[in-house]
Amino acid sequence: MRSMTTTTSEKISAPSTRQVSKRVSQSVFDGSRLRVVLLVDVHDGAQQQFLEAYEQLCNQVAQVPGHVSDQLCQSIENPSQWLITSEWESAPPFLTWVNSEEHVRMVEPLHSCVRDTRSLRFHIVRETGGGEAAASGARRRLQASPRIGDGVIRHALTFTVKPGSEAQVKRILADYASPRAKVDETTRLCRTSLFMHGNRVVRAIEVRGDLLAALRHVARQPEVRAVEEAINPYLEQERDLNDQESARVFFTRAALPAVHHVTADELTEGERQALYYPALPDCGMRLAELLAQQDEAAAEDPDSPVLRSTIFQRDDVVVRLVDVRPGPGVRAVLPEPGRQAALSGLLDGEPVGMDLVTDRRSPDA
Repeated sequence: MRSMTTTTSEKISAPSTRQVSKRVSQSVFDGSRLRVVLLVDVHDGAQQQFLEAYEQLCNQVAQVPGHVSDQLCQSIENPSQWLITSEWESAPPFLTWVNSEEHVRMVEPLHSCVRDTRSLRFHIVRETGGGEAAASGARRRLQASPRIGDGVIRHALTFTVKPGSEAQVKRILADYASPRAKVDETTRLCRTSLFMHGNRVVRAIEVRGDLLAALRHVARQPEVRAVEEAINPYLEQERDLNDQESARVFFTRAALPAVHHVTADELTEGERQALYYPALPDCGMRLAELLAQQDEAAAEDPDSPVLRSTIFQRDDVVVRLVDVRPGPGVRAVLPEPGRQAALSGLLDGEPVGMDLVTDRRSPDA
């Protein structure tokens, strides 16, 4: 992991003169420092328990590669509201840690005293300060320029089902009523695309507004709850949706974050495809980074079939969701032989096209 992080950092840590394509609306591969903000709502009376659990946690986090510092703050108006901020050398080492089984075990003592949490992640673009901060400013990597977003948040969930149950699961996931798109005045569901390859399921969602509010909204919808209950017997990782802790652990492990998104200038609607890249152990992030570089180049190429691409990664699971111009098959969005060679040392098998189960869009998305 350390060698991967060093490679990423060295590649992008040159002086901030590199021009970032305005087509790219999201990426963790800037090489700049990361600020993580965690808003925590602690149960009344559990403040001391929370503080003790945090002190044990922060000593462990300090040993994680890429971690720089953290702070714990308590609201002066409401003692139940806490704020944890941490700084990281860059986004990849943080994401590698936060998506690991180690992290799931590490934060477990906090959950008994916490009512709710909200995590926000930011690349540091500019900063001010004097003294030591100013003296070290030349050595501290900042994001070179702001990225241009399109107002859409992209996220995915992935899980595996018991071998032999794929056909039943596919039927269940393909046949359900779409949930109401409007979440509230500021948030709405835009699109849900569901794919399968073998016994792996990937559900990609696009949201305008608040992702957490949208996920909670979907989980409450009767039609979605019925589907989730129907596939429960087929899941390799058992869960009880009536048990808050069981559901939390399942969806924590199922989260498949978007690490890069690029959109070409052309606004043509394309055909949606997904490709699964089985990464070797500890190679998932580096593999995702190489795919991101290739997709940025594709966005600049008017002859490329790729209109939009989102790369999702967690551990050794890497999924590339692409919208291509109508007509090209899956092979058209696989890397050319020369570029494929750069990926081969990171892959545990060939990239494969996933089967589309359902692709639903909100009429006014």
